[in-house]
Amino acid sequence: MVYLNYTNLDNETQQRLVSDSKKDVEQKFGNDLKQYAEEHHIEYDTLLEEEAIRNLYSYEYVFNI
Repeated sequence: MVYLNYTNLDNETQQRLVSDSKKDVEQKFGNDLKQYAEEHHIEYDTLLEEEAIRNLYSYEYVFNI
């Protein structure tokens, strides 16, 4: 679960969440993504960014008011 505060949803927090998501995706699917990127001539970092953003929807968020 990701714990967030409504008063701290600024750009820095959003970038931290994307960065954490990138680490998760790379750890789980890094080799598969690299192989897919090579086969389809896609830049790996772009693919990783897209998958990290998609991965954010799988998180469970708890908002503190």
